[in-house]
Amino acid sequence: MRVMPLRFLPILTLAVSAFAQTAAPRPEFEVASIRPSGPQPPNTLGIGLHIDGAQVNCSFLSLRDYIAMAWRLKYYQVSGPDWIANTRFDIAAKLPDGAKRDQVPEMLQALLEDRFHLKFHKEPKEFAVYALIPGKGTLKLKQSAAAPATEPSDPSRNSVNVTASGGRGGATISLGNGANFSFTENRVEASRLNMLQFVDLLGRFAEKPVLDMTQLNGTYDITMEFSPDDFRAMMIRSAIAAGVPLPPQALQLLNGATDEPLFNAVEALGLRLDRRKAPIDVIVIDKAEKAPTEN
Repeated sequence: MRVMPLRFLPILTLAVSAFAQTAAPRPEFEVASIRPSGPQPPNTLGIGLHIDGAQVNCSFLSLRDYIAMAWRLKYYQVSGPDWIANTRFDIAAKLPDGAKRDQVPEMLQALLEDRFHLKFHKEPKEFAVYALIPGKGTLKLKQSAAAPATEPSDPSRNSVNVTASGGRGGATISLGNGANFSFTENRVEASRLNMLQFVDLLGRFAEKPVLDMTQLNGTYDITMEFSPDDFRAMMIRSAIAAGVPLPPQALQLLNGATDEPLFNAVEALGLRLDRRKAPIDVIVIDKAEKAPTEN
């Protein structure tokens, strides 16, 4: 989710436009329900996001996840009380006739502001980040095979089907259109990931946000292997990033852990993580009700 730069218009044109037209109303779901997510079986995780031409169904996502989705942000760009990352909700909504997929974030904005009485402000924040850049040697990424041909269609109406499932041993995440990744048995394996998806994957395991500065436009199949201790530390960081509450003894396993194993795995692909600082806009939650208003 991204904003393109705007060109400045002459002041006179802006003044005339202000009188000639009013802002279009923000799109809203026709009907929508928000309910607390039910319990999941011990040591398992199941998350889903499905959008088609008529319905939006999300399961076991946190309010932080929904805010990031609605305002086209990364999870680290949403700042607020701990409960917005820990408390899970299911949303089922019906799209109005003629609505397009790219309108769903704005509809979700209206829903969250209405049901959670959400109030926030935006502010810039300087982050210590890792920039993913090309390495000094040969690029060793494996380019994905060409996707099978599909029927032409309106891209704005294509369905979205994202699922995540897993347990104590690891997890598998499907991003749709053949893109997926899994982490299990001390290994991370990914198929058909573009670089934006890859930095999101790396950000699950790193101490700092990861930004794509590779200028690579393809999709790639990626494998990274780790020692058992390093892999365990990565899984703990991933759980923390997802808002999963962990016992103190699990958090203690991060003592002395660093991102060096991740740096080494990325370098084996012919890429490099470079330590930098970058200004990034964040949303700061000023108010949000823990229990959404009735459907």
